[in-house]
Amino acid sequence: MTKTAVVTAGTGGIGLETALGLAATGFAVTVVGRDADRGARAVERINATQPAHPGRFLSADLASLDQVRALADNIAADHAASGEPLTVLVNNVGAMFAERTDLGGVEASFVVNHLSPYLLTELLLPTLTAGAPSRIVNVTSGAVGVAKRVFDAVEPPGGYYGFHWYGRAKLANLAYTLDLARRLDGTGVSVFAADPGGAATDMTNGTLADPKIVSPALRLLWPLVRRKFERSTSGPASAAARPSIAAATDHALTGRTGLVIGPQAHPVAPFRAATDRRIAEAVHLLSETHAPAARQPGSPGTPAYDQTTSP
Repeated sequence: MTKTAVVTAGTGGIGLETALGLAATGFAVTVVGRDADRGARAVERINATQPAHPGRFLSADLASLDQVRALADNIAADHAASGEPLTVLVNNVGAMFAERTDLGGVEASFVVNHLSPYLLTELLLPTLTAGAPSRIVNVTSGAVGVAKRVFDAVEPPGGYYGFHWYGRAKLANLAYTLDLARRLDGTGVSVFAADPGGAATDMTNGTLADPKIVSPALRLLWPLVRRKFERSTSGPASAAARPSIAAATDHALTGRTGLVIGPQAHPVAPFRAATDRRIAEAVHLLSETHAPAARQPGSPGTPAYDQTTSP
């Protein structure tokens, strides 16, 4: 049976390197992106390595939740028709915005970094469960450490600072990832977060040079902050892809779930706030409000929160 993998934002940077790594281990890899030319070049690079299975490109703008729904329908229909399992889903998509931006009336960073991968994952749970053993890999970030930890609304009160809002969306997704692992325990679907640790990509080469992305207090220290950003994003994308590849393929992780795979491609302790069940519940409510997955009660992955559970 062919092992298959879907990598979102897989036409360049860390996503493409992840796709190349999965193809090298025998996966039939589908990369998702919004640019057909980049998609064609990504498939050419994958196929140039003479993989066991040719690469494929699917077009979708992952900033559009309508297109995420259409993408999920497309992937599910393909696997239903072929009978091949969906073995791995890597949610690699990520974006940072220097200026506050809306997408469909919702702050853009929260849409791209959390709602989009959340919705795609939830819609593909039946396909992933049917193809078990399978794995979900959500790419996280060290930026969770600067996030506001209140999720009563998509945006917390106060001014907009892109790096902090990016970290908050990634924290939401990390809390969701760890909670999803609990929900799916025993289904054969393992769930991991992968922290790439930083690399030189289109996102880091652009947005991180703008002091407006950090709070005024950090802006006063901008020369030091910028040097730290430059050091932490100077590595190659191929190295930053190693945690995602390990999370998707490492046999030592078979039967395990709910782990964060760190920059050295080994499990690390999760950021503590992401393990708080109250945060997970708040994130779930926000997610279902702004990106309802419309699962039937009792279907695989339907959450059941204990309101009295302490974190």
